[in-house]
Amino acid sequence: MAVLLGLDVGDIRIGVALSDELGVAAHPLCTLTRKNRKVDLIAIADLVSIHKVERVIIGLPISLDGSIGAQAEKVQKFAERLGQVIDVPIEFQDERFTTAEAEDILQELNKDIKEQKELIDAVAAVIILTDYLNQNRETTSTAATNNT
Repeated sequence: MAVLLGLDVGDIRIGVALSDELGVAAHPLCTLTRKNRKVDLIAIADLVSIHKVERVIIGLPISLDGSIGAQAEKVQKFAERLGQVIDVPIEFQDERFTTAEAEDILQELNKDIKEQKELIDAVAAVIILTDYLNQNRETTSTAATNNT
């Protein structure tokens, strides 16, 4: 498998996670504070290059009813622009409830409010990437089972 980069794209910050080379686990890499479109895209392109990323997974905030709302449209536009500056595939992963799940994890780890704010986006990116890895592992194992 390849190294994947997971992104939780928000208006103020972008949480970033990285998978291991085997595609077994994801870990938080960093949180980028948004500056402007050009700076944000260059920062991510640099991470893709430095970590030899082969695929970028972006959390898509789909509405509870399954529709694409205003925030999801912003994320799709961001992905479109990112695709113009990197040479690796970009895929979306449903990110419903990831921020709430990340908050729960940080509370369980007894992180104070300040620490939670610093970590929340990166942890959400880990959840997005982990969900993607698990989904693809299930799809791959189901296909392998059906072929035997």
